[in-house]
Amino acid sequence: MNSKVFRKIIQIEESLCNGCGECVNSCAEGALALVNGKARLVKEKYCDGLAACLKECPQGALRIAEREAEDFDAEAVKTHLQENEKEPAHVGCACQGASVRQIERTVNESKSIGQLRQEPLLSHWPVQLTLVPPGAKFLEQANVMLISDCVPFAYPDLHQDFLKDHSILVACPKLDNAQAHLEQLTAVLQKSAIKSLTVVRMEVPCCSGLTHIAEKAIEASRKEVPFQEIIIGIKGDIKSG
Repeated sequence: MNSKVFRKIIQIEESLCNGCGECVNSCAEGALALVNGKARLVKEKYCDGLAACLKECPQGALRIAEREAEDFDAEAVKTHLQENEKEPAHVGCACQGASVRQIERTVNESKSIGQLRQEPLLSHWPVQLTLVPPGAKFLEQANVMLISDCVPFAYPDLHQDFLKDHSILVACPKLDNAQAHLEQLTAVLQKSAIKSLTVVRMEVPCCSGLTHIAEKAIEASRKEVPFQEIIIGIKGDIKSG
């Protein structure tokens, strides 16, 4: 058990925290987590006190305090991060629903008798970022859209405006494992020569984490990837992009 020392450590003002998750995404040591919609310090020994997360908080809910706390333990952090990497492993099991496939569309396949429906334009499967093999054929030389889970429910013209002529990746920056998404997207960028990456996210603060993941993945991949962000309002309008 680590001894207590007087040192700098992160402190969270719960009343100001809106649960956006920006601090969680920015903490390389995994010292922060969202618990019941609020940022929490996982363990004192995971926080190095260097305050990299402060500038990421849009609410000013973080500050550095000097108090008695467990000393920073780099080895414990390493173990903690390795354990977190294993968490989503079960998602990629031998599920037939995760089999990679390309979808051929016929012109009239979405038309019902007496009614004209919008044609589905999804061109590949799977779409969940966690399930997509980094070197999937549909990613090669593709314009990729990284779309947050809630966008399809808010934006009715998703297929026509965003799926047409794009390969799709879907993720949630708040409820999923953000670190796992960062590593998966980095692998996608490294192994597939994509033409561009566009994040399509909701206007709510927690969804900004998807943009953060994309920007960090591009940086980690060491590739020049044209990047754009499109923000969808909760009323279904395009706020920016």
